[in-house]
Amino acid sequence: MSFTRKIKGPPPCGCDVPAKPEHASALRKRLSAFNWRGLVLPLAAFALWWLVSALHLVKSGLLVSPADVARTAWQQIESGALWRALSASLAREASGFVIGTAGGLLLGAALGFSRIATRVIGPTFDTFKQISLFAWIPLISVWFGLGDMAKVVFLSLAALLPVAAHTCDGIHSVPARYVEVARAYRYSRLQMARFVILPAALPSIFTGIYLALIYSWLATLGAEYLLVAGSGIGNTLIDGSEQFRMDLVLFGIIVVGITGWALNALARGLERRVLARRAAA
Repeated sequence: MSFTRKIKGPPPCGCDVPAKPEHASALRKRLSAFNWRGLVLPLAAFALWWLVSALHLVKSGLLVSPADVARTAWQQIESGALWRALSASLAREASGFVIGTAGGLLLGAALGFSRIATRVIGPTFDTFKQISLFAWIPLISVWFGLGDMAKVVFLSLAALLPVAAHTCDGIHSVPARYVEVARAYRYSRLQMARFVILPAALPSIFTGIYLALIYSWLATLGAEYLLVAGSGIGNTLIDGSEQFRMDLVLFGIIVVGITGWALNALARGLERRVLARRAAA
């Protein structure tokens, strides 16, 4: 007869038990959470592009090889032209985003908290939202010229609209039971706004800020394309098209896409952290 004994607790000293570092576990979680299937289409498109250019299936100046684009990218990076153009575009985008977001928060808060503002400003703002953003460019160019001032005004307008609309909607969509509980505890108006309404409206406000960041970046390219004066990544695209350099055009498109992706990831990460801290609090 054999007896077995179950030993609970940590193994005795000397046992060869592989350790699992915390950083390796965190890295594994991040890799497993990443959607690798999203890379299938870009890799397939790049493979098709490389195959068509390598086999010379299309004999036209409209199609350049990936090697030509990589060579142009290196020239732009080495000469500093990429940094000058991208920094100018991002500086305009940041200025317009900050000004438009601040104005949108103030306007949205006024429309959300004040019934008088809703009745007086609300109909005009609803009509203002229906006007295409690019329809303001002729008026802005006449008032502010073609320089950076006109572009920043245009970008501020692009950021203001989504922030104001989502801030107002977030405040109006606060559940009535939250307000009733706050009134039962005899909260003042300032306390109700600080501890009840604004925390409940925060997800909608962040959605507006996220859209403002994306819209202002898209509007940056439109402003640089239509208000040509100055430097920027949009002007790089214009130079490539005017010189019939498809390698420069494709390089500019890739830079625009990567920058937009980085801004999107930054906004989403910041939103997740702030909302997570709010939920923990």
